[in-house]
Amino acid sequence: MSKVQFTASEKLAILLEIDSGQIGVMAAAKTYGISKTTVVKWRRRYEVYGYKGLEIQSYNRTYSVELKLQAVQDYLTGHYSQYEIIDKYKIASRTQLKNWVDKYNGHSSLKSYNEGAKAMTKGRATTWQERIDIVHYCLAHKHDYQETASQYQVSYQQVYQWVKKYEDGGLDALQDRRGRKKPVEELTETEQEKMAMKKLEYENERLRAEIAFLKKLQEFQRRRV
Repeated sequence: MSKVQFTASEKLAILLEIDSGQIGVMAAAKTYGISKTTVVKWRRRYEVYGYKGLEIQSYNRTYSVELKLQAVQDYLTGHYSQYEIIDKYKIASRTQLKNWVDKYNGHSSLKSYNEGAKAMTKGRATTWQERIDIVHYCLAHKHDYQETASQYQVSYQQVYQWVKKYEDGGLDALQDRRGRKKPVEELTETEQEKMAMKKLEYENERLRAEIAFLKKLQEFQRRRV
């Protein structure tokens, strides 16, 4: 097999070609000089991380202490498989998860790889509108909880819980039940329009990214002809 490096756009073009039925996995591997294992790896990274998962990483990804502990605790409950956990928390590999579990069981400290990072490991108080904005941002970015937490300076767990509440019960589920908040139907027309515009902004951002990718895909396919 050749050791040609493919760009993220080229990797995705190959995956889409396979998914569309234009070519089989084995035929694609032979055509592009890659192994079947490589194709499977690309597919899994795309399913877990989206387009970013196909980009060549020149650095180790950092994880907060909070995320590591949550992943380890999920593993120790026995309710989740390793694959379910690495998908849920977007961990690089099962080896990475096992390393954390071993450190935890060996009473080693699960320290963040980047102690100086500004990413918060503890939650903060938020307004209902902030939670709505955070959820819309996360959904527009393919459930990237870590990126959303960093963007809004809240904890990973907060983002995960708010998205889950929203998907189960809609906007009203994001209200702070410790005090009465106006339900969605009681919002003024201006407030509802503002909320709709914010959601539309994130949707437009997602569409612009998709259009940019399609242009790259078409260019890649033209070069193959």
